[in-house]
This record gives sequence, C-alpha cells and structure tokens, in this order.
Amino acid sequence: MPIYQPGVTTDSYSPDQLVAGDFPRATRSVTLITGQNLPRGAVLGKITASGKYTLSLSASSDGSQVPSAILVDSCDASGADQSIGIFETGEFLGSALTLGTGHTLASVRDALRDVSIFIR
Repeated sequence: MPIYQPGVTTDSYSPDQLVAGDFPRATRSVTLITGQNLPRGAVLGKITASGKYTLSLSASSDGSQVPSAILVDSCDASGADQSIGIFETGEFLGSALTLGTGHTLASVRDALRDVSIFIR
C-alpha cells in the first residue's frame, strides 16, 4: 500500500538519450542562421564569412560542411536568425543526432572528435 505524503508529487521522466557519457560538456550561445527548423541534437557547422551556424551539409562550401557543434535544444529559425545553445564538447549517442544531407556518422565522427565531441 503506497504511503501518502502531502506536497509530494511524481512525474515520469523520459530522457532523449542524446548525452551518452561523462566527458565534460561545454556549451555557449551562438546564432543559428534563418531558414531552418532543427531538432535537439542537430550537427551544426559554422559559416566562415558570418560566424553563424547552420545544419552541416557535406556539399556546402561556406565552411559549414565541417561539423563543429551539436544543437542543445530544438530551435525554429525559419523566420529569423535565432540565438541558440551549442555543445562544444561532450559525449553523445550517434543514433540521437540529426545529420545533414550527405553526412553519415562515419563522416562526422573524425571532424567532431577534433573539437572534443565524441560519438558513441
């Protein structure tokens, strides 16, 4: 028989499994360029000319083809640039990442490892 305690409630928690280990995570705020609606865990690249971030696509030629960060929280930037949080370091589950066109886990793993982001 459950014990009733006044003021105590329970909620269910369902983690998304993005974070996959104890390697220290570092975050910071950057700008996500207009025209995209991205989920938590999207693999981002930095546009060299503007310093803004976008979903990393392997065919890009503006610098963003090189994966360099992971999006902390989902963000809708379809109407305007948005300030977002990125993971600059950490250990993440590959199956929880969103990859841009032309990228695979194998193709992003080395580039992300170079910036201390490790994929399991």
